[in-house]
Amino acid sequence: MRHAITGALAFLLSTALSTSGLLAAPAQTPEQIAAAALKEAPVWDGHIDVPEQLRDRRHNVLKGFDFHDTTREPGDDKWNTDAQPGAKPKIVPMQTDLTRMKQGHLQAVFWSVYVSAALNDQQAVQATLEQVDLMKRIIAANPAEMQFCADAACVEKAWKAGKVASLLGAEGGHSIGGSLAVLRTLHEIGVRYMTLTHFKTTPWADSGTDAPQHNGLTPFGKDVVREMNRLGILVDLSHVSQKTMMDALEVSGAPVIFSHSNAQAISGHPRNVSDEVLDKVKLNGGVVAVNFYPGYISPGQYTWNANRAGEMARQKALHPDRPDVAAAALADWEKANPKPVATLADVVAHIDHIKQRIGIDHIALGSDFDGGSVGLQGLPDTSAYPALFVELARKGYTKEDLKKIASGNFLRVLKAAEAYAAAHKGDAVVENPTSF
Repeated sequence: MRHAITGALAFLLSTALSTSGLLAAPAQTPEQIAAAALKEAPVWDGHIDVPEQLRDRRHNVLKGFDFHDTTREPGDDKWNTDAQPGAKPKIVPMQTDLTRMKQGHLQAVFWSVYVSAALNDQQAVQATLEQVDLMKRIIAANPAEMQFCADAACVEKAWKAGKVASLLGAEGGHSIGGSLAVLRTLHEIGVRYMTLTHFKTTPWADSGTDAPQHNGLTPFGKDVVREMNRLGILVDLSHVSQKTMMDALEVSGAPVIFSHSNAQAISGHPRNVSDEVLDKVKLNGGVVAVNFYPGYISPGQYTWNANRAGEMARQKALHPDRPDVAAAALADWEKANPKPVATLADVVAHIDHIKQRIGIDHIALGSDFDGGSVGLQGLPDTSAYPALFVELARKGYTKEDLKKIASGNFLRVLKAAEAYAAAHKGDAVVENPTSF
């Protein structure tokens, strides 16, 4: 009887303590929080440049290409800086393939349809169409793992089927050749965002890395934004000037995105997003997809790159007749001034700032893998996203916070853009006269 009474008392005590919270469940580790978040909300990357890599490396020829393993892909002169004429192509691993994407829980991607801003209108339009074709062929060649998507419903369906939802984003307004008809055609073939500029200012929008010509958007540039809204194409403000950002936010009736950008308060690069613009993004309902490009995220690298450019110019001015001497002097300067290393912690700093300034609902990820995000310590390729989420969890981000960063915020914005387009489907097409 005594044992029965003792057992009953122990049970009652345990129940009381559990009810009162004194016997709380063990706290989850950062690794467990991150894993739980990524199980419920896979990663959606806003900007990966696989099409650019394959244009440079393979000239869009996919014969023999295996997207399950790109670690043995031969490079070309752009990616292999020490290549010698006639030499066997050096192996320069890509950062993205289906194997590493699975390891990284990457299950939605805006594949960047990038073309050089140095191309003329005709060349840019052609190259854009070729990049769209290339990426669609890759998707079609991997039907068990990839699903081409042009709306949010397809993204969610692809996730349920265990496939990578594959969307297209055109990187640079020069891709439309100054024609809203081309913009509409890009929409018809599945492009769902367009970056208004790239490195160079277009005839209708100022870039963040070129001399301004228009004080932001021209009247035609504002019409481009309006027509993108009407169609349901996301307005991407990465690469544009601060004034272009403000003009687009003023005009856009739908949420905008920054497909691969960072906080200017952390690193002063002109391509990054100022606090003034961040405040407007919050009012607009848009998202900033944080970039992994070392020169944009690391304030040390931003300064170092500027100093190196200055030293290079100085040596060329001192030795215009001796390029070998100028090159040797620059090499000596680099040895004396080693380049700072950008790390995962720098990425976290940008995320933290955006969260503190405008909230968790406005943060996503846009790695720029295979487009320049090389050398970032802790985030080498598409297998590494979990490391970032573990670090965020370690800093106190909750599972729900991480789910929003992983893909929830992108999904919300795409749905909002689609809703805006549906509400305005009766609006008149925005027209512009032909230029020739």
